[in-house]
Amino acid sequence: MRIAVDAMGSDYAPEQIVLGAIEAAREYCCEILLVGDQEEIEKILHKNDIRGLNIRVQHASEVIEMHEHPGAAVRKKKDASVVVATKLVKDRECAAVISAGSTGAGVAAALFGLGRIKGIDRPTIATPIPNINGATVLLDSGANVDSKPRHLVQSAIMGSLYAEYVLGIKNPRVGLLNIGEEETKGNEQALATYPLLKQLKTIHFIGNAEGRDIPRGTVDVVVCDGFVGNVVLKFSEGLAGAMLQLLKDTIKSSGLLTKLASLMVLPALKTLKKKIDYAEYGGAPLLGVDGCFIICHGSSKAKAIKNAIRVAIEFTDNKVVEHIRENIAKEGLLTNDSE
Repeated sequence: MRIAVDAMGSDYAPEQIVLGAIEAAREYCCEILLVGDQEEIEKILHKNDIRGLNIRVQHASEVIEMHEHPGAAVRKKKDASVVVATKLVKDRECAAVISAGSTGAGVAAALFGLGRIKGIDRPTIATPIPNINGATVLLDSGANVDSKPRHLVQSAIMGSLYAEYVLGIKNPRVGLLNIGEEETKGNEQALATYPLLKQLKTIHFIGNAEGRDIPRGTVDVVVCDGFVGNVVLKFSEGLAGAMLQLLKDTIKSSGLLTKLASLMVLPALKTLKKKIDYAEYGGAPLLGVDGCFIICHGSSKAKAIKNAIRVAIEFTDNKVVEHIRENIAKEGLLTNDSE
């Protein structure tokens, strides 16, 4: 399987992107096509042992910066790394694309380059959030700040399929993020969406889910608009980091006995850190586009990129796009709006 990797995205590009790609090529025995400044990329490759690895470089002369307007930049910069990488998937030269650059530019490149699956009005970002049992898929986590009820319905179907076929959750429980469990709770969007979700035949809808249900693991997929979802995502990332830092500070400021005791629980703390580390999940798929596009955190380093490539392989091997297409048809939703 050949994976296109936008080597110029992220705060640590291209070095950490290239290092992650090398790790993935070695561990997953996949072919990697690094897209970006060929001279810069090859300098990094030459510093590392890549003997026996299937890694090539596709030159792209432009980069879309974080401050640029996504849609305009994608239209203007035809040779931007994310645009070139996406075209490789469109032309079937690669099975998937990975990018840790501007999320907006990634979404725009995927929409213009890959198009939408028939029956999907808007693509959605599905982000796994760690919980006590594993992970809850949150969507949308930032692609659309405003969503209509039908968009949330489509997200529920796609999120359920991703949880099942990539995360391995059988019959995933799908909840609508709300301020209470009762069917009569919520704003106009939630009240209009609830009965539509109840009618779906292809998902296991369990009703409204509150914010606390995400870390508790009592729901496997949580649906909301991108504004709310992104706030939830950033809050959970910040809280996890803050809790670990508070724990470290408390141990450092404690007496010798506490420090000695902390050594005994060090393995457990390392396990906890790994469990809540976003890098372990690699990246979030942009569901609803006609291909595999994995969006990574802007501060992704090598481990996150390596795991994002793993996610892309699992996504493609498990034919998630095909399953989405089939289930949208089963629900009778084969219409796209003109927005």
